[in-house]
Amino acid sequence: MSGEVLQGWWHWAQGIIPASERQSGLQELKQFLRAFTVLSPLEITLRRFPPQIHLKLPLTELQERWQRRWQERVPLQYLIGVAHWHDLELVVTPSVLIPRPETEELLEVVAATVPPWQQQGHWLDLGTGSGAIAIGLARLFPTALIHAVDCSPEALEVAQVNIQKYALGDRVRCYVGNWFDPIVPLQGQVQGIVSNPPYIPTSLVATLQPEVQYHEPLLALDGGTDGLQAIRQILETAPEYLQRQGWLFIELMATQGEAVAALARATQAYERVEILRDLSGHDRFLLAQTP
Repeated sequence: MSGEVLQGWWHWAQGIIPASERQSGLQELKQFLRAFTVLSPLEITLRRFPPQIHLKLPLTELQERWQRRWQERVPLQYLIGVAHWHDLELVVTPSVLIPRPETEELLEVVAATVPPWQQQGHWLDLGTGSGAIAIGLARLFPTALIHAVDCSPEALEVAQVNIQKYALGDRVRCYVGNWFDPIVPLQGQVQGIVSNPPYIPTSLVATLQPEVQYHEPLLALDGGTDGLQAIRQILETAPEYLQRQGWLFIELMATQGEAVAALARATQAYERVEILRDLSGHDRFLLAQTP
């Protein structure tokens, strides 16, 4: 394709971004073009396109995908097939939740909390989705064995692609099933559990952004009537799996800190229960430790 034709396409693509989202839309347009060409970020920013450009997809396909971004509100990450998260580039499809910055912070909490002597052994990622937490944990704790669980076979297929991409197949194992069901043999042997479970109350799902409500998997969003269905189950069952002084880390909805801390204390299975805030100042993470 000629640079002149791409200049014309850019002008068209820029024109269909809603005026109220122009700034963020232009940033997405740059990411979109980077995903499907070998142009450098500087070439795209300055729109200094060379005379001939190789496209990874036909121009008509690019046009269709870019229209879907704004007409159907399909998330950019699904359109380009990858999400940039932490220091990773993860394959994503509509079968998995797009990993969020808050979950990056969850990993940072884990890194700052767990002492070196516990950064090994068995660790669980419950509801792994794209495999983001499992891969992050494996890279954070190089001698740990990570067990990644998800009830969606389609999600686990995506996770396995990402695990292989980062050559972690020998240290990250995948299991299909509901929370702890596929890993019963690990009872009493787990050093730590990390989870970003569904935590949106059912009644609030319909209020989410169209990108989330209509395109991300409901299974990874809907936390039941009070949003705490999965969290409650994890809190109650985790002590059966954790070793002494084992760790539990769960990502929460911003308004759930007090309720989740109360649930954790009510089990009488944890000697330490804390709710930690994210960078925006919202209650976001449960940190709990067994005696």
